[in-house]
Amino acid sequence: MEPRTIGIEEELLLVDPATRHVSPRSQRVLQQATHRRSHSPDRSEEDLDKELFRHQLETRTPPAADISEVREHVVAQRRAAAGAAERAGVVTVASGTSPVATGELRITRDDRYLAMVALYGEIARTGGICGMHVHVQVDSDEQGVAVIDRLVPWLPVLLAISANSPYSQGHDTGYESWRSQVWAQWPSAGPTERFGSLEVYQEVSRRLIATGAARDRGMLYFDARLSVENPTVEVRISDVCADPDDGVLIAALVRSLVMRFADAGPDATDTGTCPPWRAELLQAAQWRAARFGLSDRMLSPTTVELSPAREVLAQLVATVRDQLEACGDTAFVHDGLERVLAGGGASRQRAAYERSGGDITAVVDDLVVRTNACHRR
Repeated sequence: MEPRTIGIEEELLLVDPATRHVSPRSQRVLQQATHRRSHSPDRSEEDLDKELFRHQLETRTPPAADISEVREHVVAQRRAAAGAAERAGVVTVASGTSPVATGELRITRDDRYLAMVALYGEIARTGGICGMHVHVQVDSDEQGVAVIDRLVPWLPVLLAISANSPYSQGHDTGYESWRSQVWAQWPSAGPTERFGSLEVYQEVSRRLIATGAARDRGMLYFDARLSVENPTVEVRISDVCADPDDGVLIAALVRSLVMRFADAGPDATDTGTCPPWRAELLQAAQWRAARFGLSDRMLSPTTVELSPAREVLAQLVATVRDQLEACGDTAFVHDGLERVLAGGGASRQRAAYERSGGDITAVVDDLVVRTNACHRR
């Protein structure tokens, strides 16, 4: 059982260090990255890119199989982003939402993005949130669809692990992941029911595009989908994590699930899940993960009953034990799950708020430190 390669995309906020408000300087940041590339052998800044809003930046890692190398790439990309941002007078922040009030957001001047705003109106204008996407290699699109069908009930568990967006517009939303609730407004976003075949996946995709719910394949915002540009399954459900180790933990778990279901074969019945879930239960599971993260019970993918978070994580590890061992990720995942059970991204943000006596800017300051703790050599 050979480890499959992983790639990670992270969306980061650009923040004014004086005001702690998001700052629309992505164009300057990317110009700084371009200038640096022409004077440096370090190619990390090649994989920085724009996003829908000008206060956002995207990073992309190259594919890698060893989890330590994956982490090195994540840190290198954050270092490149932080360095370019610093030269543009801003800092990078890994949070699903901006904790402080943002005011009117500025759209990136790109024909595609402008067309999205024209078509989707307020849904697009209330964006500016940041997620993390994990790509895992698959052998074919047919295999990818079979993996997605089996993966879907586990996705809320990954959301709960990643939850890193309790504050928005200056107040506590009551959610561990408010980003996921904002994101769910897009008409093609969210969980998918069982497709059963590549042909059905393609037909559903075609019809969604025909209705205008997505402009093209790149706007099929399923929680897990076939990548448009890579031979991968792309899992899109997670908040971006302030601690890079939390993000790499999720990537290791995604890979182990993809390997479990890909290696099971197209006709396997022992897939580590119950029979296909109804859409209503998938939405309920995702809502609980967003609302409570790992702090309360969640719907178990194996029993479809409410269970303590620790028990559900144990079920996940049991389901992918062989795959974790094959990749050499068992100890890394065990340590990471204990860490997030003790307190994940959302609880760390709230702890920073409490330590400051209720100063929301202290949450931003803490996020800056966590995001960039590894970026300097």
